Amino acid sequence: MATGHQGPRIALDAMGGDVGPATMVAGAAIARKRNSGIRFVLFGDEAQVRAEVARHPVLADSEIVHTEDVITGDDKPSQAIRRAKTSSMGRAVLAVKDGLADAALSAGNTGALMAIAKLNLRTMHGIDRPALAALMPTLGDNDVVMLDLGANTECDARNLAEFAVMGAAYARAAMGLSCPRVRLLNIGTEELKGTGEVKDAAALLRTQTSGEWRFDGFIEADRLGRGEVDVVVTDGFSGNIALKSIEGTARFITDLLKRAFSSSLRSKAGFLLSRPAFTLLRGHLDPNNHNGAVFLGLNGLVIKSHGSADATGTANAIDVAVRIVSEDITRRITEDLDRFRTHAELPEAAA
Repeated sequence: MATGHQGPRIALDAMGGDVGPATMVAGAAIARKRNSGIRFVLFGDEAQVRAEVARHPVLADSEIVHTEDVITGDDKPSQAIRRAKTSSMGRAVLAVKDGLADAALSAGNTGALMAIAKLNLRTMHGIDRPALAALMPTLGDNDVVMLDLGANTECDARNLAEFAVMGAAYARAAMGLSCPRVRLLNIGTEELKGTGEVKDAAALLRTQTSGEWRFDGFIEADRLGRGEVDVVVTDGFSGNIALKSIEGTARFITDLLKRAFSSSLRSKAGFLLSRPAFTLLRGHLDPNNHNGAVFLGLNGLVIKSHGSADATGTANAIDVAVRIVSEDITRRITEDLDRFRTHAELPEAAA
């Protein structure tokens, strides 16, 4: 952790996301009101950022670093890497590398953020690939951690096993679980189902004996939100599809209910009676309330916020950053992987 400040210091890409400085700075203000110990370093066009900070006196002591460049949604990862030293996204990540911040947060281009973070922070010792992990709502007592959500489209058994260990460490840190239940996403729960990589990963995970998490086999996509599992592990291709399907279904349900309640006078009257329940449902399904995906497995903390997140969603992503900094997630992952490797013979890392 960086020294010389009261609490976590967050490097914020103020130009990222669909709206830019207005939402990012407003989100930082909400987070600061929740936790007065947070300190921010805001990267972006100084004039725009300073104008937004002026609207939020609680951020008056924040540091603003001017950057000439902004990574857009159309930029390729290779282009983003070349502009790491001039862009708001790149400078935020470099602040973590240089020890000037404890975590970086951006709502910008996911592929670009992953490329910049991996190149500059590098993966932790013994980890082949980092993974993108996020919390998603369930019908159970707590959320579910799912990874990978898009950082790696193809994964072997070693990658999936490492994701499981990292995801379990994150679940313990983020949700306070003593022994998270871990499952692999598959097309069936039978041991013979799935690709060779998934079955080989299951064999590795069955050797887990530390007692800090347990492997419960496979889970199908239709059970992800039932509260039967704490960590769901998959490759980034399937994980991203599952995530987008869940988010799309949530929007479909809320839009369908809106249409149904406005279809007639009787429906509108029914809406008034059921409004508290509808508000509860909408809040549970709102992606802003579960915002903040974490790149696990890097020598530094980087958090990805939804590009469409509002100020509250941005604040929630900042809360995730603060939580994993305070729980020292990097140390947890290192220790858990060391324990896991004493029992499992992991294949050699890919070249």
